[in-house]
Amino acid sequence: MGGLDDRRSSGKVLEQAEQLMADAVGAKQTFFSTCGSSLSVKAAMLAVAGPGEKLLIGRDAHKSVVAGLVLAGIRPVWVEPQWDEELHLAHPPSPQAFAEAFDEHPDARGALVVTPTPYGTCTDLATLARICHERGKPLIVDEAWGAHLPFHPDLPTWAMDAGADVCVTSIHKMGSGLEQSSVFHLQGDLVQPELLKERADLFSTTSPSVLVYAALDGWRRQMVEHGRAMYDRVLELAEKVRSRIEAVEGLHVHGRDDFCGPGRAFDADPLQLVVDVSALGTGGYQIADWLREHHAINVGLADHRRVGVQLTHADDGQTTEALLAALQDLSGRATELPPPPHVELPSPAELRLEQAMVPREAFFARIDHVPWQQAAGRVVAELLTPYPPGIPAALPGERLTEKVLRYLHSGVEGGMVVPDAADASLSTIRVVAGDR
Repeated sequence: MGGLDDRRSSGKVLEQAEQLMADAVGAKQTFFSTCGSSLSVKAAMLAVAGPGEKLLIGRDAHKSVVAGLVLAGIRPVWVEPQWDEELHLAHPPSPQAFAEAFDEHPDARGALVVTPTPYGTCTDLATLARICHERGKPLIVDEAWGAHLPFHPDLPTWAMDAGADVCVTSIHKMGSGLEQSSVFHLQGDLVQPELLKERADLFSTTSPSVLVYAALDGWRRQMVEHGRAMYDRVLELAEKVRSRIEAVEGLHVHGRDDFCGPGRAFDADPLQLVVDVSALGTGGYQIADWLREHHAINVGLADHRRVGVQLTHADDGQTTEALLAALQDLSGRATELPPPPHVELPSPAELRLEQAMVPREAFFARIDHVPWQQAAGRVVAELLTPYPPGIPAALPGERLTEKVLRYLHSGVEGGMVVPDAADASLSTIRVVAGDR
């Protein structure tokens, strides 16, 4: 409106901007979203599978993927992440795990994987894409944390270069988009563009923000013209910052040496600074609160023993010096910090729950609210998601166990936030009525 285009959109301003984005990153077609990657990933799922059909999904998927399952009635076939028992975190599932799942479920319509994870670790996407395409199945990549990956060869390989069919990216995370800005890219002939657009229209607002569109377009131009030089600089900066964090007493910054190798991740993003604080005698939740209160620094991720921050093309010596000063101050005040939380973290095998009902059926079932101490053995009817990073510990249709319930309850007592639970204190749990 107002001269940019007319009521018929005959100037095709948005279409031109989307095509320029596709050209910038090497995709066949790109779609803009003003409702975040939570919308984009649902649209991608519904373009591949429908009610009652199977989709292979890494169990470390974001809660938006579970929302897609509930809305569409898709039957998930969960593919196990690579659990790192030493570091107590999950890396993306291996390509071989997806191959085995396809062998067991040849009627699955496709596969969905999250890479990079919120910790910055990546799977071998090229091999996974080949496994999918050998079976004539599309690969959806939730690459919400990978907006920067197309613009420098020293970063992990991005999804379109690896051969994925659909890639979903949050520009507001590692790019320069406003909040809620997302793009999803398409290539190949396994997912039809008109189908993907139609599915996206089911979720999109009819009043999109032109400010979000303009920021997406501006960031694309900035990356095309200056991205390589900007990431040359920030990768060099990241290496220096990593070295200086490692020199701070009580802190260890994880890198490819920790995260990558047999049974672990295939690659890791060097711009994700994941810092283990356990040697300070406290936990990541407590450090996140302390950094916010004392230095006005918000971390992007916190768990029972780590905090995570991200460097982007917008960072420089001023921003990183503020971070380093805060971490040095933190180390010097270690004796003043609260004790580490007592989180009853189960083994990886004990964290996995039986999928007793399809997520949609459990979510819309008649429910009971029961005390958490009485919920073991019941089928959960809600999402229970420690956030960040937003990966559900229990999702609708899974049968709860005492160990997972104790993990969640002790986590909340230790500083974990579970915002999507009906009772955020987890004193009570929503379960399917009548189920025992």
